[in-house]
Amino acid sequence: MSDPRPLLLRRGPLLLTALLLCALPFYLDAFWLRIGLFSMAAAIGAVGLGLLSGTAGQLSLGHAFFLAVGAYGYVWLAGEPGPGLPPAVAAVLAVLLAGAAGGLFSPVAGRVKGIYLGVATLALVFLGHHVLLTADSVTGGFNGRSVPPLELGGFTFAESDPELTVLGVPFGAEERLWYLGLVLFAVTWFTARGLLRGRPGRALVALRDSETAASVMGVHVARYRSTAFVVSSMYAGLAGVLLALSFRRVVPDYFSLALSVDYLAMIVIGGLGSVAGATAGAVFVTALPLLMTRYADQLPLVAAPGSGGGSIGPTEASRYLYGAAIVLILLFAPDGLHGLARRTRARLRRRPSVTGPPGSGPSPAPGRAGSDAASDTTARAKEHTP
Repeated sequence: MSDPRPLLLRRGPLLLTALLLCALPFYLDAFWLRIGLFSMAAAIGAVGLGLLSGTAGQLSLGHAFFLAVGAYGYVWLAGEPGPGLPPAVAAVLAVLLAGAAGGLFSPVAGRVKGIYLGVATLALVFLGHHVLLTADSVTGGFNGRSVPPLELGGFTFAESDPELTVLGVPFGAEERLWYLGLVLFAVTWFTARGLLRGRPGRALVALRDSETAASVMGVHVARYRSTAFVVSSMYAGLAGVLLALSFRRVVPDYFSLALSVDYLAMIVIGGLGSVAGATAGAVFVTALPLLMTRYADQLPLVAAPGSGGGSIGPTEASRYLYGAAIVLILLFAPDGLHGLARRTRARLRRRPSVTGPPGSGPSPAPGRAGSDAASDTTARAKEHTP
């Protein structure tokens, strides 16, 4: 029977992290829970973009478009005007709708690469923003639409009457959505890691490194490129649904080119091709402007939102900061925060351990005769010639 301790040592940090995340709603107020919700939604979308750009090597500047498809798809399918479907069904269909949108664009993604694909996906953002502003009956136009709350088995992920209380803690919309976000992020985490460790992930890495070598090994280049784009679009659609539920109102201006650039910053800072890196980058890029907005009056050179005089607002200051972070990452840690953490762990493992007090020599090898052990006392450790 194998020793269970190595497994416990490997899974211990993950279990402790999961328990900590599950306990946070009992201690944090709504502001911190909102940061966590927005970070989880961003992490889901960043994992999808990481699979596309970091693993498959396809540049995409249209990630905001697929987030908008997921968010507005859920709002229209579950709301009025709209089909008025059950919210759970509408959420699943919104993710599939984002995947279908990616499938319609996948022939382009299967044949175009590099900066040309980036420019092609950039057109999706402007086209989608125009549709969101003009299709008033579906999107609500400039003012957007309210988001119907999600319901599962009679349980509503919103404020309820009477109020739900767990262990003396009132559970409002943020607390309920927190656990929904954890479940969705866990599904994203394990499916993406399984994809990367399986045959599709190896094929995408081979495709990124060399198309010629990948095709020689039997990888269908256009098919895998298209599949990566569809899967990334579905992750973005899921992130859009969670964002819509967290914001409770969707407006077209949020899904702009700046959002696509934010997602590129997430995967570059965290580390291309890494699920954990994409998550770390998403938390950094998402939480930084919200924290700077809250503590703007305590930060130097940063003005509170709405103050004039040409001062730097928290949103602009946060963009400067993670822009500087991108430059530092590219210069000193091209594999991102995940690679930096991996190298740090490797250095810690290689640190020499203390074997005993000074002057203590190695013990004789078991099974040797006493005379043999005595003769070995004249041996000395090898020394390098200076």
